[in-house]
This record gives sequence, C-alpha cells and structure tokens, in this order.
Amino acid sequence: MLDKTVVALKADKTKTLALINKGEGGFLDRDLYPFCFNLSDGKIVAVASNNAKKFLDTDIRALKDSTGKVYGPELYAGGQKPEGQVTEVSYMFPRPGADTTPVTKVSVVTRAGDLACGVGSYK
Repeated sequence: MLDKTVVALKADKTKTLALINKGEGGFLDRDLYPFCFNLSDGKIVAVASNNAKKFLDTDIRALKDSTGKVYGPELYAGGQKPEGQVTEVSYMFPRPGADTTPVTKVSVVTRAGDLACGVGSYK
C-alpha cells in the first residue's frame, strides 16, 4: 500500500490526499492504511484511519504512544531520507475500529516528493 500511495501522489497529489482522508480508493483495508505529512513542517495532512483523524494538522514530531515513547521524530526522520529509502518504526497504537486498546504497530515511511507517507501493520 505504501508503493500505491507514492505512485498515486505523484500522479495527482490533491486527489490522492482527499481519497486517503476519506478512506476511499483502496486506501483503507481493514487495519491497513496510509498517513502522510509535510516534510517542511511535519504537519500531518492525510490519514485514512478514524482512530488517527485527531492527528490531522498536528506536527508528527510531537507524537508519542501510550507507553510514553516519542515515535514521531523517527517517522519524520525516515521521511527526510532520499526517495525510495524506507524506514521502519515500532510503537503502540490502537487498531482502527471500536477497540481503543493500543497494540504494537510497525510503520514503514518513505519520501514522496514534498511529503512523507507511511503505512503501518499491527502485530
């Protein structure tokens, strides 16, 4: 899904960000979804999961999980690497849906033009 997100952003950034935020166009598959943020200021501009919508317009570098681990800077640093390089970051986060219990999540993040995007899977 990360590759799909990057390809779609390069084809039509505005449309792709809108589809991600709506969870449409194949950008939300059960608990698999993308999120994107600006490389310039770290502002989260798109996220498909309803559990993470509260983070829209916030600086990804400020994110920390329920254990107190500050994982946002790791995601941001991964996005600063050259296009094509992927960084893996582990943290605790609730799965999409009714249950808000945090579980281990591993996200992969990469650069996509002036954005960075990630997709995470739950353990």
